[in-house]
Amino acid sequence: MDTKVPEQSPDPGPSEGTLELDMDSSSSTKKDEGETNEENNEPPTQQEHRTEGSPAKEAEQPVAVQGLKPNLKLVTTNNAESSGVPLVLGDVDLSLLSPGIKFGVPLSPSVLERDLQSPVIIIGQDVFQIIDDCPPPPAPFPHRMVTLRTGNITDLYDLNMDKILGGGRFGEVHLCTEKSSSLQLVAKVMKVQSEKDREMALNEVNVMNQLDHSNIIQMFDAVETPTEIFLFLEYVAGGELFERIIDDSYQLMEVDAMVFVRQICEGIFYMHQMYVLHLDLKPENIVCVSPISHKVKIIDFGLARRYKPQNKLKVSFGTAEFLSPEVINFDNVSFKTDMWSVGVITYMMVSGLSPFLGANDAETMNNVLSGDADFDEEPFELVSEEAKDFISNLLVREKSGRMSAGQCLKHPWLNDLARKAKLCNRLLKSQMELRKYMMRRRWKKNMFAVAAANRFLKSGSSGCLTSLVE
Repeated sequence: MDTKVPEQSPDPGPSEGTLELDMDSSSSTKKDEGETNEENNEPPTQQEHRTEGSPAKEAEQPVAVQGLKPNLKLVTTNNAESSGVPLVLGDVDLSLLSPGIKFGVPLSPSVLERDLQSPVIIIGQDVFQIIDDCPPPPAPFPHRMVTLRTGNITDLYDLNMDKILGGGRFGEVHLCTEKSSSLQLVAKVMKVQSEKDREMALNEVNVMNQLDHSNIIQMFDAVETPTEIFLFLEYVAGGELFERIIDDSYQLMEVDAMVFVRQICEGIFYMHQMYVLHLDLKPENIVCVSPISHKVKIIDFGLARRYKPQNKLKVSFGTAEFLSPEVINFDNVSFKTDMWSVGVITYMMVSGLSPFLGANDAETMNNVLSGDADFDEEPFELVSEEAKDFISNLLVREKSGRMSAGQCLKHPWLNDLARKAKLCNRLLKSQMELRKYMMRRRWKKNMFAVAAANRFLKSGSSGCLTSLVE
């Protein structure tokens, strides 16, 4: 069940695909009297992030790749075919490309034929795929301090109710356009059946008002009607990160994972600076800016909390595969709770395997509490020791032993990316494993939908989420 923290935003309830642990929360919210702030509960500082080779300014002005000649032409196979321009050297100054590290890996002709969307350059006889680690573009509107207001939705927005981008217990997500500006957005439509539903929406609005970062989705507006609340958010067209990775035309390499994970950590580092815990980090909540981009954003702050380190905070919901031990044990959560989820996501990205996945939620949670991450599987044969060390320092059962987001950004695995990209020319074995995982996930969702429909028919009511702890 949900817990509440004094002087904090109302607690959100679990959403579709999340677990709600049936626990006694009578002692879940207490003032941590007489306790000084432990180092592990202190929010990250700019100084922490701006040392040892991974400062924010360095991320904005990274060192250029050495050895690339200035007379290169940036093209894609798509625009080459459409324009008739051959994939050959040109007289384009690399300084004209967008800022940031552009590094690539030699591709074979057969791979180039499959991967028709990827930007490439040709140096001599070698074709290099471009991996762009520039920060994602900001939202197409300035950061806004949103207030939930009443209004007539049809006067303000055109909603595409025929196309559902996502959905769950909270409602549905649709494409929409603001009429006054023609700005394309997404609308998260939430059914309001109780005051708790309204508090959940208000919590999400209040949290997102605090967050203004290029790796975090932005909120545009919030409108309520007598029966629904509409949250209007930045539209990101690239889809889920893992859906892109498993695409047949995509070549996943370890250096790609480094670029993705670094951006995730950049977003989390900022989030924790603003005293916000996401508490539902998982692959579905990491989306690509575009189908061919290496730029990602963190979405879905429906379960996020404003966090005060001097207060004890406990939560009883989440998604089984990504739950930290302290959530399962109903212990206090902190900034390090989000970092456990980063460890699971990274493990999956480089191997295609879910480290604690069991036959059901109960078995999965038992695996989290009793097992250690195993690197003996075949997909880890070509994974670097740096990557394994990075994961090992996140999947630590005692949260005080985990790296913070700032420490992750200073870890060797997420640094010196330009040199690693030039040296890296091998594929990970994770794509096939990730495809199997995604198929299992889709099958499981379908089974849940059928089971829920059957329960509805038998009971004549919508029912509730079943307890995850017996």
